Amino acid sequence: MLKIATFNIENLDDKPDDNNPQFARRIPVLRTALKRLQADVLCLQEVHGQELPAHTSSSPKRELLALDQLIVGTRYEHYHRVFTVTSDNVPYDKRNLVILSAFPISNFSQVRNDHIDPLLYRKVTASPGETTAKELNWERPILHAEIALPDATLHVINLHLKSRLASNVSGQKAGFSWKSAAGWAEGYFLSSIKRVGQALETRILVDKIFDADPAARIVVCGDFNAEPGEVPVEAISGRVENTNNANLRARVLLPCSNNIPESVRFSHYHHGQGNLLDHMMISQGLLEYFDGAEIFNENLHDESLPFSFDSKFPESDHGPFVASFSGLGASLA
Repeated sequence: MLKIATFNIENLDDKPDDNNPQFARRIPVLRTALKRLQADVLCLQEVHGQELPAHTSSSPKRELLALDQLIVGTRYEHYHRVFTVTSDNVPYDKRNLVILSAFPISNFSQVRNDHIDPLLYRKVTASPGETTAKELNWERPILHAEIALPDATLHVINLHLKSRLASNVSGQKAGFSWKSAAGWAEGYFLSSIKRVGQALETRILVDKIFDADPAARIVVCGDFNAEPGEVPVEAISGRVENTNNANLRARVLLPCSNNIPESVRFSHYHHGQGNLLDHMMISQGLLEYFDGAEIFNENLHDESLPFSFDSKFPESDHGPFVASFSGLGASLA
């Protein structure tokens, strides 16, 4: 039995601020969630990097110290690991993607505006007004790892697509408030462009993998910040209902969530409504091994309620998503 899991662990850091709880309070809660997954391949989102004192360099070195502390004593402590990095080859200070694997990772890469040039856009509600278009980049890379199972190569793509929060528009905000509805609408529009752009680049990456191996075993998972039926999910899936091309059927990615009863098919709570924002999609080459999926959402709280501060809730506001596969690789528990 092979288990693959994805989990937005929410702002994993060892330095609390006014809203976040003490890291020591988070460790037992998050460690329990990770242990329960018993994953052979674990994809994490929102893993922050921590600065080390400068040595010979003028810039501090950065490592994933909070993650190291969290997984000590668990099955994940000695897993193979890859994560997103800056141009200085260190983790980002905020919201890294991490892939932990019981099996060797033979190759990995990150993708960020590699298949799509940065878009040019001139904000129309900015104050002062913008006279020229500026580059619109994705804020987070896509992380792709090739995992060497005993009997196959598994392509794992870890995502954290742009959130639904409106992007900044100069001169349109006063603290947390927007000065005009049009300013907020433009910021929301820009976030939507980034989210769909990341999804498109993910689909291009998936197609390139299929170009090299039409029978490729692919898992795309993470926090999509989009629900089933929304554009980012549809773009990554590539359903025949959308392409109207039966010859592309072998390249369709299938949502593992379809295996979960609708009443418990959610990974996030907002305004009293369960939302499925975290996804796992698999290629046709994995379908014959797929046993089932589950979302551990029993401990979720409604993050939108008044006074629902993170300091009160050491758990993540996302539920971990795990899928099981039989006859593919072997668990190294």
